[in-house]
Amino acid sequence: MDNAACSYRRFLEGEERAFDEIIKDLFDPLVFFIHRYVQDIHTAEDIAIDAFSDLVVHRHRYNFKVTLKTYVFMLGRSRALNYIKHRSRMATVALDGLENTLSANELPEEVLLADEQKRAVHAALAALPEEMRAAVHLVYFEELSYEEAARVMKKNKKQIDNLLYRAKALLRTTLNKERDPSL
Repeated sequence: MDNAACSYRRFLEGEERAFDEIIKDLFDPLVFFIHRYVQDIHTAEDIAIDAFSDLVVHRHRYNFKVTLKTYVFMLGRSRALNYIKHRSRMATVALDGLENTLSANELPEEVLLADEQKRAVHAALAALPEEMRAAVHLVYFEELSYEEAARVMKKNKKQIDNLLYRAKALLRTTLNKERDPSL
């Protein structure tokens, strides 16, 4: 049984602090996962909070057959998709990234090169189809197993394997074209 599930059992038995451990371990990864869907960090945080509140309100729904992380990610994905389906078309302005300062040891050229590389990788990831992007995020960023990622995405293990294989091939092609446009 995973640590989060053990903490959840302790929470169900009345130890309130155990839920704090769950939130400490799973909140940030869940927010970043949801952010991939909704493209707004504040909305992602709200959806993550809703997913955790579901653990408190509907204690009987989690049956310990999958890891708690997988279950919470399934809740988060479901709520993110519902949000996308029902969100209003209000225009918002993102204020993220306004403060970009150099440390004393960094050269501006190094920072610029690193930023360009990060932008190229982020652009290549963003260009992937949604299912491939979600599979890459779950397996490589959240370190879920193929089985756990399959449960979250409601697919089987082979489908996740195929999505990741195709995603890596597309990323390789896109990043190689970025380096050498004559390809």
